[in-house]
Amino acid sequence: MIEKIEELLTEVNSFHATSKEEIENFRIKYNGKKGVLNDFFEKFKEVPNDQKKEFGQKINSLKQAVAIKLEDLKDASQSAVVTEKEDLTRPAFPLDLGSRHPINLVKNRIIEIFKSIGFAVADGPEIEDDWHNFTALNLPEYHPARDMQDTFFIEQNPDILLRTHTSSVQIRYMEENQPPIRILSPGRVFRNEAISSRSHCIFHQIEGLYIDENVSFADLKQTIQFFTTELFGKSKIRMRPSYFPFTEPSAEIDVYWGLNSETDYRITKGTGWLEIMGCGMVDPAVLKNVNIDSEKYSGYAFGMGIERITMLLYQMSDIRMFFENDIRTLEQFKTL
Repeated sequence: MIEKIEELLTEVNSFHATSKEEIENFRIKYNGKKGVLNDFFEKFKEVPNDQKKEFGQKINSLKQAVAIKLEDLKDASQSAVVTEKEDLTRPAFPLDLGSRHPINLVKNRIIEIFKSIGFAVADGPEIEDDWHNFTALNLPEYHPARDMQDTFFIEQNPDILLRTHTSSVQIRYMEENQPPIRILSPGRVFRNEAISSRSHCIFHQIEGLYIDENVSFADLKQTIQFFTTELFGKSKIRMRPSYFPFTEPSAEIDVYWGLNSETDYRITKGTGWLEIMGCGMVDPAVLKNVNIDSEKYSGYAFGMGIERITMLLYQMSDIRMFFENDIRTLEQFKTL
């Protein structure tokens, strides 16, 4: 019986197949329920005790040889030459392509507009300290303006927090660079606000900063005028006095949206005017905090929420749609 196993070992090692049918017949012959291996394992009970060790080793050698041969035959079959029936020139299976998120679409468009007039992009951390997020921006401890921003604090003493605006990027940039400075700081910000159709605890801002000699409010107005015309195609803007602790004087920017549809009446509350951003001349105290000569240099800053601009451009009524990752919403932006 041992001689028979050795003959089968030689047969297995020398076996070659030219078709899938031959491979399957080989598998059934050795590994089938009534195959050679099962037959030998059944006969193992009849083998004398003094021969069982040698007999068992031979059966296992045969079993391993069959397994190796079947694996080799499988690999060879998969790498075989493609049959004539298969057309290698046929189109591939269609891929379900994704799309850019609407927030990124609008952010990139805003960056393109400002880059065309010399602005560069600056980035900074989302986890900030008190100095860069508040104090350096003329919001010292107990300043009433801090009540305007409900903050997510991570640690205290010292205060570590999730940034409430991207103005902190401007502080970091001014600490390391001297004028002239002309930067944009886009990014995600966090505020402890109730989530609704018009507000969220996570949103995106894009802020701009220009510092140089003899920068005036007229320069700020012309920059905003250029931006609104490029983005909205609407050239009529107005500036309303406002308050921000890091700019003085400060203003809110409204663009004339018009009253051409029922939607226009709804989003402008019947006035035709729509607020899109805040801006102002950089407070001299901010320049002093970053060691820039406020007697020699002046500048302006502006900031806007990207979600708000996106909702206006695409007539979206709920800010939560940007964060739900609903494919039905995102697929609408595939062609943009």
